[in-house]
Amino acid sequence: MNKKIMAAVLAGAVMLSFSCSKKSAAGKSGKVVLTVWESTNGPDEFIKQAGEAYTKTHPNVEIKYVNVELGDAVTQIALDGPAGVGPDLFAAPHDRLGSLVSGGHVLPTANPDKVKSEVLAACSSALTYDGTMYGYPVSAETYALFYNKDLIAEEDVPTTWEGLAQWSKDFNAKNPGKYGFVMDVGSGYYTIVFTTSEGNRLFGPDGTDTNNTNINSDASIKGMKFFQSMRKGLDVPAADLDTSTSDAAFQAGTAAMHITGLWNVVPFENAGIDFGVTTLPALPGESTPCASFSGTRAMFVSAYTDHPDEANDFALFLLTPEMQKLRFDLTGTVPSVSVEVSSPYLGGFMAQLDYAFPMPSIPEMGMYWEAMNNASKNIWDGADVKAELDACNAAILGK
Repeated sequence: MNKKIMAAVLAGAVMLSFSCSKKSAAGKSGKVVLTVWESTNGPDEFIKQAGEAYTKTHPNVEIKYVNVELGDAVTQIALDGPAGVGPDLFAAPHDRLGSLVSGGHVLPTANPDKVKSEVLAACSSALTYDGTMYGYPVSAETYALFYNKDLIAEEDVPTTWEGLAQWSKDFNAKNPGKYGFVMDVGSGYYTIVFTTSEGNRLFGPDGTDTNNTNINSDASIKGMKFFQSMRKGLDVPAADLDTSTSDAAFQAGTAAMHITGLWNVVPFENAGIDFGVTTLPALPGESTPCASFSGTRAMFVSAYTDHPDEANDFALFLLTPEMQKLRFDLTGTVPSVSVEVSSPYLGGFMAQLDYAFPMPSIPEMGMYWEAMNNASKNIWDGADVKAELDACNAAILGK
């Protein structure tokens, strides 16, 4: 009786083992569907077309695009990932890397040496956290100075902020209803440039100093006081100088200069604006373009994926010259690899990238945006500069 029971158990174990082997083999050779989160207005079409190209050489892999905007992905992966309904890959900005890593939401880059050898150094640096690389950079970005050639001649574009302020003041006086210069004065993404003289950098030279933000340093206070002085030539409250308003003014031909990024090239071209792009002006006391934030947009492999090998391979495919050219054609963003693309505007951005520094990616960076946005608006509208920057520093560090 015991022998019969033992034989039955062994037979069942053998059958179970055989069944699991078949299931495992089927999983390896069967259809794999990779869900990819990305934004609309260009990146979505890139993922769709790149997915079709990838499937042609990997017929067992299907790429499924799902719309999750860049600004929502980090929050949503924390909810959907553990629930088992998240993506295999998702796009996110590099400055949220610290939060993604500390939350356990992303896997390290599977082949970091290969990726580092192929992408721009700024991109690989931006995606390295505590010595480990995460994700695959699909584009680089910064912003620069756009100028309307019908309103200002190329040779007249100021190379210093003091010169820009004076030129704008004179232009405004002669051209009612138009502006010499506009920008989103309430966005810490742009106003950070006024804090960067003398090598001053947010969270220190490497962007990792969690004890000192440097946002209320002497250099920052001096720079933001100059920023506040520009209100004399652009007497518009911060509430009326946001990104959409500033973009619309340049697009309508009523602003001579504007700070924005490559994402606005196509809209401005479609509006019929004859424009150029150059580096940002130098800050008072400086002789080189002021430093801007540089950003790296990356595809991250979710820590919750059931298909890490396929996800890593597709992400690597997005870095090939052919795919980087495709992404540039569809989105206008700076390629993350050295590849020839045709654009009369790219030179201005590449030149500015020489003076840009990666947005810090430590978790504390998540507190920067609201704090600096509020400080920038208040300073523009006349608040005490030091008090605002001290409050911004305290909010970031949770003090």
